[in-house]
Amino acid sequence: MSATILTILALAEATVAAPASPPPQEIAAGVELLRGAILPERGPDGNTVVFDAPDGLIVIDTGRHAWHSDAILSYAKSRNRPVAAIVNTHWHLDHTSGNGRIKAAFPGAPVYATDAVDHVLADGGFLARNLESARPMLDDPKVNDTQKEEVRIFVATMDERQDLRPDVVVKDSGPATLAGRRVDLHVTDGAVTDADIWVYDAPSGVAAIGDLVTLPAPFFETACPAEWRKALDEVWSVPFRTAVPGHGDPMTRSQFDTYRGAFNAYMDCVGSSSEAGQCAAGWATAVAPLIGGDEREGRMARGYAEYYVGMLREHGGKSADCRKP
Repeated sequence: MSATILTILALAEATVAAPASPPPQEIAAGVELLRGAILPERGPDGNTVVFDAPDGLIVIDTGRHAWHSDAILSYAKSRNRPVAAIVNTHWHLDHTSGNGRIKAAFPGAPVYATDAVDHVLADGGFLARNLESARPMLDDPKVNDTQKEEVRIFVATMDERQDLRPDVVVKDSGPATLAGRRVDLHVTDGAVTDADIWVYDAPSGVAAIGDLVTLPAPFFETACPAEWRKALDEVWSVPFRTAVPGHGDPMTRSQFDTYRGAFNAYMDCVGSSSEAGQCAAGWATAVAPLIGGDEREGRMARGYAEYYVGMLREHGGKSADCRKP
């Protein structure tokens, strides 16, 4: 079985059920959050951030499941506005699988993303490998029906993999006009994947930062942590007022800086001779204020952090799929 598929399902099993389609949350004037959800034994849906623009709606990330993309379409219908542009912060399928569904309803909406997805779709790439190892799970009696449905969703997404590719390849950071609204697109050189995008909107003070922040722990399956640290520093250098993570609650500047400090301390520990449990305990303590002191979340934070110490150390402080030296 694929370690990545198992990690996703383990996360889902360990997470309290969340509403599939919570109501939109206003982050700032003209900016709404459609919150992602993780249901039992399901893979996650990442957060979607929607910016109002002169020509329609700018949708940042499209989720994994039909119920999440349905929530995006329902929001557009309630506003009586078209989706005019889609931005994928990175290629992880809990942020991109809804592309095809949204574009079927709004075929004029281009997808803006980096071309990092090309490598993972190629033979031997991350998604191609996972597809090969996922198919046998459909006939495995140890895999329950809900988990098999998740595998079918993955296989179906891969069957329509062209929807994961950008219509407009974003290669460089800089200002861009999407659907008539001026935003700043920031492209990382490595981080969560080979190249990610985060969006800063100066008028609202909102930064939509994708999986540069996730709680209760960062997920390192495809990560280049040294570049990730630099990306967090770059976000901090921008005068945002609210940062919206790929998973979790919107953050103030202070909360983001707490996360950034915890990430840096954790990676310092990974690079040391400290025991994995010590690194994990440090992470869990540092992020406790961000998860409200919830004991269960704290246990998850510590468990994931301890697991990733071993994974990162095995590959010289990065994931096996990080192509940075």
